[in-house]
Amino acid sequence: MAAHRCNFPALVFILCCLSVFIVADVQETTPVSEPDGTAVNNPQTVLTSDPQTAADTGEETPEEPLVEEKRWEATEVEAATPDDAPSDSQAASDPETVVSPPVPQSKDDFQEELVIRPLHSDDIYASFQFRTLWDTDFMGGNKVSHYRLFPKSLGQVISKFSVRELHISFTQGYWRTMQWGQPFLPSPPGAELWVWFQDTVTDVDGTWKELTNVLSGIFCASLNFIDSTNTVQPSASFKPLGLGNVTDHRFLRYATLPREIVCTENLTPWKKLLPCGSKAGLAVLMKSEKLFHSSFHSQALHIRPVCQDWQCKDTSWELRQTLNVVFDLHTSGQGKREWSLFKMFSRTLTEACPLASSSKIYIDVTDNPQGEQFELSPATPLLSQAVVLGDRRTYSVYDLTQQATFGSTRSLNMLLRWKSNDENSDMLRPLLHSERYVAGYGLQTGEIHTLMYNHHPYRAFPVLLLDTVPWYLRLYIHTLTVTSKGKDNKPSYIHYQPSKDRVRPHLLEMLVQLPPNSVTEVTVQFERALLKWTEYTPDPNHGFYVGSSVISALVPSVVAMNINDTQERPLFSSFFPCKEESSYFVRVYTEPLLVNLPTPDFSMPYNVICLTCTVVAVGYGSLYNLLTRTFQVEEPSPGLAKRIANIIRKMRGVPLL
Repeated sequence: MAAHRCNFPALVFILCCLSVFIVADVQETTPVSEPDGTAVNNPQTVLTSDPQTAADTGEETPEEPLVEEKRWEATEVEAATPDDAPSDSQAASDPETVVSPPVPQSKDDFQEELVIRPLHSDDIYASFQFRTLWDTDFMGGNKVSHYRLFPKSLGQVISKFSVRELHISFTQGYWRTMQWGQPFLPSPPGAELWVWFQDTVTDVDGTWKELTNVLSGIFCASLNFIDSTNTVQPSASFKPLGLGNVTDHRFLRYATLPREIVCTENLTPWKKLLPCGSKAGLAVLMKSEKLFHSSFHSQALHIRPVCQDWQCKDTSWELRQTLNVVFDLHTSGQGKREWSLFKMFSRTLTEACPLASSSKIYIDVTDNPQGEQFELSPATPLLSQAVVLGDRRTYSVYDLTQQATFGSTRSLNMLLRWKSNDENSDMLRPLLHSERYVAGYGLQTGEIHTLMYNHHPYRAFPVLLLDTVPWYLRLYIHTLTVTSKGKDNKPSYIHYQPSKDRVRPHLLEMLVQLPPNSVTEVTVQFERALLKWTEYTPDPNHGFYVGSSVISALVPSVVAMNINDTQERPLFSSFFPCKEESSYFVRVYTEPLLVNLPTPDFSMPYNVICLTCTVVAVGYGSLYNLLTRTFQVEEPSPGLAKRIANIIRKMRGVPLL
């Protein structure tokens, strides 16, 4: 009985403790009410539900993220205010029941578009652009572990090497400016890479070398051959395209590989960086057999920080992947003067990328206002106007996010059919054009000529010329001459860094004023150096490539170039010369140079080896044979009759003959 009396109070105490724990658990799982009266079981869903849904559906909801941030701030205040805490003081004072607010996740957005422009040479220019915006901070030293649309491989490169901006391009072919006009994004033949590092990087050259090796593995290219002999540090030609006013060019590196061959191995990893890959959206059209069977092909990638609003309080990282292709009517073997998506890419479009908030196709119809030049089908009522490269252009727009765009066949195959064979169309010449060639004879000296054309009838503008010459072409900088219209044109700024043999190349930057309607010629002499036999390429007689010159300028806008002042217009319009931008930035690349160097006859070592081996075999072999062999006198062998007789005499025991 005494044992039962002791167990009963203990049992009552245990039941009371269990009831207290159950009440505390019920109060802890009670949903927190929001200001609008809704209940949220998980505080993190207030932050991530609507932005994630908006990104998956592909709809643009610019105001919803602001509303969600306000709701999340209100929830934090409610959780931190003592008056709004639960009535149970024990549950409020328990530190285990305090829910810490989750860290807001970064938002990202993906857009894709294709611009098709019929050229005056009956060719077709197709420009793909894929843009990914990510609201995150790589420069703050924060480690990012969650990636959704932004490629993880590039994000890790930015974080590890402290990259502020990265620009890389792979180009096969040369852009014919006088026939095709100005491209949307110019690039030199071969490979080009220029990077801005953050000011926290101490060893820029070492980081640059490691970065080129990593990018070589990502894009399956020969970027690992970039070293100090083809890397320069420009002082004025390249400026940051993103945020920040960086003036210290010690953190800038620029290099080109003019001999780099672009193939499918470079395109495949580039397509894998897209959120949808090549399975959906505009990337479906990127078929290697068609893209590389063209007159011009260029793929590029640009990473930079950009502002989220006009006040630039918050920043985002922008990734632009561009692909520019020019399809030739003659090399394609079509015969008919018509183009379509299927003839260009061997495929049609059936859907947009599900992860893209915007997916559109733009057809340039500026030169076809009434449909007298070509016919576009299926027709679209959507038109858009924009000022591109200083010219006002009109585009027909196809929105791939709308199911009505695909029609009943659920497939989009646009067709452009020319109506007339009139080839005397007046194409507007580019205001800035450049050429480059090598002059001279022999294999000792030569001259590099760079021609810069200003086709503007009455305006002059300055240009920045960047020349990178390998060390084995020894420039005579005292022979540098700049002439315009037969007169000397003195540059207002010159930056020259001489080369060092097998260490660094020549770097020449000049700021030259181009007179209106003129040709400016820059000439410099050089001497060819003798290389070691191990420094020659496998095909030395083919020659050595010299990278393209880079010309940067603010070119006057074509819209502002109005020579006819007799046309009827309001008087007040004379106070405003042009409503559009008066100038635009353009970068022009010249042709790469192919220079022959003094090359030895590499067949001579083979001939010497053969001759030496023959002499050794004949001379030493004969002498060794005479010194080592022994001589013996041997009687001639007896005849057959004598041998038979000896056999018989041997059998009879008679002495042999």
